[in-house]
Amino acid sequence: MRYFLEVSYKGTNYSGFQIQHNANTIQAEVEKVLEVFYKEKFNLTGSSRTDAGVHALQNFFHFDSEINIKPESLYNLNSILPGDIVLKRIKVVEETAHCRFGAISIDWELVQGAAEILKEYSDFTSFSKRNTQVKNFRCRVSESKWLIEDDCLIYTIEANRFLRGMVRALTATMLLVGRKKINILQFKEIIESKDCTKASFAVPAAGLFLIRVNYPEKE
Repeated sequence: MRYFLEVSYKGTNYSGFQIQHNANTIQAEVEKVLEVFYKEKFNLTGSSRTDAGVHALQNFFHFDSEINIKPESLYNLNSILPGDIVLKRIKVVEETAHCRFGAISIDWELVQGAAEILKEYSDFTSFSKRNTQVKNFRCRVSESKWLIEDDCLIYTIEANRFLRGMVRALTATMLLVGRKKINILQFKEIIESKDCTKASFAVPAAGLFLIRVNYPEKE
């Protein structure tokens, strides 16, 4: 069965929420207590990250287990946990439920819809940084889609060319759609405005990969 586990914590003594090598975290403490009580290893997936020292009134893990974990067991688990971490609720959910990607802060269907729309356009002026030496801002997008792999949201795009900052801007602006900061109509208006001040470029370059460069077979 898949379980959602609600947790609150004071983060002062921890190096963040999710598991880290050579550092104590909220996830590490909860996994350790579950293993002690149930004599079985648990692999938790966190709904989001919080940094070192950050507190949370509500955060979530999900995990799969064949053990029938009853809500009454929270009392026992909390008695073992450090006093600055509290397990508040546990609930059986559908096997496809995901505490990170199922959160309404990112609407999967909205980001996927935004990705599909891009193939309808050829002018990506709004997603190019200024002061770039190109003659035009036209690109032919042949693939644009979001995937879920392990615990990551991955955006994949294939085109005949990319403008300066284009992939980062597309990603960041689609995430605004997924977080319902803007709607699909506004996303289209950003594309059609041909104004880069309307788009967001607020994602780090560290997550960006060039996968391959394709050439005609004869070359």
